[in-house]
Amino acid sequence: MQELIHSPTLNTVMMVEEVLKKMNESVITIAELKRRLPRQVNHTTLKVILEYLELSNKILVTMRGITWIHNTNPQLRKAIAQGLEL
Repeated sequence: MQELIHSPTLNTVMMVEEVLKKMNESVITIAELKRRLPRQVNHTTLKVILEYLELSNKILVTMRGITWIHNTNPQLRKAIAQGLEL
């Protein structure tokens, strides 16, 4: 029997992204992330979302937990692109 793979909806991806962006801590565990989500998300679906966010360089997943690393500051992006030493 073929296993059906459930893909997360855009709303669910955005919900997880918002919680991670707005967290006060520098690192959050998956268990704590699940508690902070406004609605329940299947564990497998959450893992797919976290994998996507890591591949798109928005988060870093380590042994200690998840860290939001995406920065949209245009000045920082320009400095990085030009290789300026700060």
